[in-house]
Amino acid sequence: MRTGKERDVWLHDMCVEVATASQCLSRKIGAILVRDKSIVSTGYNGPPRGVRTCDRRWYVDPEMCKAAGLEKLGYIHDKELDKKVEGVCPRYLPEMGFKSGEGLEWCVAGHAERNALINAARFGIATKGTTMYMDCGFPCTPCMVEIINAGIVEIVVTKAEFYDQSAEYVLNESSLKWRIYSHLCEHEHLYKDPVTRVKQCKDCGKIYS
Repeated sequence: MRTGKERDVWLHDMCVEVATASQCLSRKIGAILVRDKSIVSTGYNGPPRGVRTCDRRWYVDPEMCKAAGLEKLGYIHDKELDKKVEGVCPRYLPEMGFKSGEGLEWCVAGHAERNALINAARFGIATKGTTMYMDCGFPCTPCMVEIINAGIVEIVVTKAEFYDQSAEYVLNESSLKWRIYSHLCEHEHLYKDPVTRVKQCKDCGKIYS
C-alpha cells in the first residue's frame, strides 16, 4: 500500500504523463480526477477536438494574419509550414507584439482542469466528491469556478501561485480544500495547534510532532 507521499508522487507523475498528449504550443498541463484512490477522468490543455494546432491557423484565418501584418501567410497552400511559425504559439510571434500573458483572445485552448471535467461529463462520470490533481499552480478564475460548481472537494497543485487575482478570492470564499503535493512542498507555512501543540504544514498537510 502506498504512503501519502508515494501516492502524491504517482499522481503527480500521472499528471505529467497526461500533459504529454497536449497539443498546446505554449505550455503543456495535465489534470486528473480521483475518487477512492482511483483515476476517473483525465484532461490536458489544447485546442478542441478536431481543431488544428495554432501554428496551422495562419493558413486558414486571414484575420489573425492581418493582426500580425503577415497577410501573405494566409495564402500559402503548400504542405511545408513556414519556418517562422511552425511549432510557435501565435501569441509569442514578435509580429503579434504580445508580452507573456497577453493576447489570450487569440487562444483557443481549453484548460486541462476544464477538460478533465468535460471528459467526465462526456462519459457520464459524476465529479462530485472527487479530488483534482494537476501539474501547475492554482487554476484560473473560470476553471476555479467550474471546479467548485462540479463538486470537487480538494485540489492538489505544484505550488501556491495564483494565475489571476479573482481566482484567489473565489478560492478563499469557497469551501474547496487545497494543498501542495507532499513531495514538492517546502513546508514554509507551519500551523501550530494551540491545544494539541502539533505542527502541521498548511500547504501539503504534513504533520510534525
